[in-house]
Amino acid sequence: MARADGGSVGTSLPTATTVLIIGAGPGGLCAGIALAAAGITDFVILEKASGVGGTWWHNRYPGAECDVKSHLYSFSFAPKADWSRPYAGQPEILTYVQSVAEQHGMLPYCRFGCEVIAMRWDETAASWRVSLRDGESLTARVVISGIGMFNDIAVPDIPGLESFQGTVFHTARWPSDHDLTGERVAIIGSAASAVQTAPEIAPIVARLDLYQRTPQWVLPKQDAPYSQAELARFQTDPEAVAELRAALWQELESAILFDNPEMLASAERAARENINAVNDADLRRRLTPDWRYGCRRPLLSNLYYPMFNRDNVHLRDRGIRRIEANGIVTGDGEFLETDTIILATGFETTRFLSCLDVTGRNGLHISDAWADGAMAYRGITTAGFPNLFMLYGPNTNNNSLITMLELEAAYAVRHIVRLLSGNFGSLDVTPAAMAAYNTQLQKDIARITVWRDDCRGYYRAASGRNVTQFPYTMTQYEGMLREPDDVAYTWA
Repeated sequence: MARADGGSVGTSLPTATTVLIIGAGPGGLCAGIALAAAGITDFVILEKASGVGGTWWHNRYPGAECDVKSHLYSFSFAPKADWSRPYAGQPEILTYVQSVAEQHGMLPYCRFGCEVIAMRWDETAASWRVSLRDGESLTARVVISGIGMFNDIAVPDIPGLESFQGTVFHTARWPSDHDLTGERVAIIGSAASAVQTAPEIAPIVARLDLYQRTPQWVLPKQDAPYSQAELARFQTDPEAVAELRAALWQELESAILFDNPEMLASAERAARENINAVNDADLRRRLTPDWRYGCRRPLLSNLYYPMFNRDNVHLRDRGIRRIEANGIVTGDGEFLETDTIILATGFETTRFLSCLDVTGRNGLHISDAWADGAMAYRGITTAGFPNLFMLYGPNTNNNSLITMLELEAAYAVRHIVRLLSGNFGSLDVTPAAMAAYNTQLQKDIARITVWRDDCRGYYRAASGRNVTQFPYTMTQYEGMLREPDDVAYTWA
């Protein structure tokens, strides 16, 4: 029997399965639970890590937490009454995901240490041939990808990085055995992972240099731990949890489209007030963005700005000329001896499934299909790649991603049930349906003015097309996915 923390696996990898799920994060687990509820039990979940959790398994850096409140960032079918605070940290979220996997019987379906590297559609067999890094392979009639946006880590192209003789690691691959105490540490990057981890390590390092390319808007965070009275109420009154979840839903729904000028102005004022925690006027100026709030991913922290009042913390915002064996040469020529470099540079967010070697019908490679940027119908299916569903795919970055995943998993399973019960060999979204959906989608994205700004965020592919953001509310998406749309597909 497998364990959520990566224990032994009781059965070997099958040579064939009806449904293959890639990833045992929240998306993959949700898909498995939906399949089982629909009576489909011939499926396997392949996970490259040694346990369930996905993003929350890999991202173990100090201070890692979610920027959606936990009573909403949780499955509707698995509420948790005892979240310790509004924004739970990584350990608590991972424990929750593990408990969901255990309680809903998903662990026997999981195969850990199984990294998918390639998939090829076999037209004759109407199935996918899936290759793993260890050389094994299997076939699957249907594939559900749960790898999402935050899968492929981004490593910056900095001259000399490979020559550094100290320690280098990415925040998404934080080593549990490395002690930063007393070290001279450089964090390269100033977005979410840097904002979260820098204040946690600042008190223990000898010197912390934070290399900032672009200042961020960082809002204050209402995150006081729940009182014993509040926790008791949540645990004894299920309605209290349901009411809080509904309130959080409405709170996000009203703000998520970044199209309310008053809300945007209010948020920017709050961020500017947050920056005032920095004592030095010049530092405040350098930490203040010159782009409008909402153009990039908003961040939350009560600890980030006060950190810059520490004598051992230094903002480096003139770039990096090169990295040498024992230090960093800044853009203005200063050499700083460094013991450890932490890459807080995020992920290749615009690649989605193309981070794998995927070949669809008629030899069409997904990188060619997406030459102008990732594209999908309703964020879930893409033309030319039959029997393939994506969770947290192109243009589905919105609201609570757990809610998004639930809706998408239900949609995928509904179509899989029809595929199997109708004795079809394949279903493939038509190019016309995908094109029509994306044409309207991009028109609606263009109406959100702050997303049109050029602020060097992660929303756009090299072509300039916005491939991550979703210009509708989650309520609208839920209605969209519940609409019958069999005519959008070719069933064969």
